[in-house]
Amino acid sequence: MSQPPVSPATRAVRAGVPEPVHGAPFRAGPVMASTYHLLGDVSGEWVYARNGNPTWTAYETAVGELDGGRALVFASGMAACSAALLALVQPGTTLVLPSDCYYTVRQVADRLHGVTVLTAPTRELADLAPQADLLWLESPGNPGLEVCDIAALAAACPGLTVVDNTTATALGQSPLALGADVVVSSDTKLTTGHSDLLLGHVSTTSETAYAALADWRRLTGGVAGPHETWLAHRSLATLGLRSAQACANALAVAALAEEHPAVLEARYPGLPSHPEHALATRQMSAYGPVLGLDLGTAERAQAFLSALRLVDEATSFGGVHSTAERRMRWGADAVGEGYVRFSAGVEATADLVADVQQALDGLPALAP
Repeated sequence: MSQPPVSPATRAVRAGVPEPVHGAPFRAGPVMASTYHLLGDVSGEWVYARNGNPTWTAYETAVGELDGGRALVFASGMAACSAALLALVQPGTTLVLPSDCYYTVRQVADRLHGVTVLTAPTRELADLAPQADLLWLESPGNPGLEVCDIAALAAACPGLTVVDNTTATALGQSPLALGADVVVSSDTKLTTGHSDLLLGHVSTTSETAYAALADWRRLTGGVAGPHETWLAHRSLATLGLRSAQACANALAVAALAEEHPAVLEARYPGLPSHPEHALATRQMSAYGPVLGLDLGTAERAQAFLSALRLVDEATSFGGVHSTAERRMRWGADAVGEGYVRFSAGVEATADLVADVQQALDGLPALAP
């Protein structure tokens, strides 16, 4: 009997979960093994733990199903991004990436030898896409929240298109369905969402890319721990609930900030004022938990952060706790000194909005 169609949030509850067996748990515990019995000739799926682990396989099945491709898990989001860049970009080829994408990805690109690296702001990538052997996209961008037309850029790229889908997650956006070849994600963020583990994954519809990535992971040893992977798989079941509440909170905070006289600019793809709002609405099923607030100066941004009571000052995003930080304290992003990246958590919307309201109300007036 065929199964009725279900939403991605429902699929996330059961993705990678084995078929029911009488008396068995819903999911097996993590396989804590560095070595497997290997008698005689090398054969079978489990030969050495750097090559594979049953706990990885369960999680990879789950996130691959949600992405619409075949997945590999890595020790962190940057391990996943680095694998995609270093395994899929060869000397003599051209890499195109946004000049406003995540700064550590740009640092990896700067270290590639024999590769032509072309950069442009996200909103100007259409001019460079036809030159790319590998086109790197990030949408929405981090931290500026730029949105690009994934389908159009992928169609213009003669090589592979890779999309960093961390901010949206597989529940908010489906880059592979839009024509991308590879998706990378820092599952440390919203996908797992509890601020207690580092993990990343890559999904692809290309068997050639999958083989290169799997070989890269085996050779470099950038593997995930089974316990972290098991925790991540457990967290997938609540992704739909967490994402829905976080996105609702982000929109409510962004709407408040946009109208508040203490804020120069509120950036959020869900706001009609966002330059790519129409594209985001067409391309995404949820706008994500992250918004940006331009408060003008570093001093005003810090005063805002210090006045918050329900929001922790911390880097990263996508956790159940709301967090915020002044991004230019890192000194590497194309944003102003007073730009605050705000990650909405799953608190009650009214409570979070009230906290942001009082923190904004306490700011000194903007200079004329």
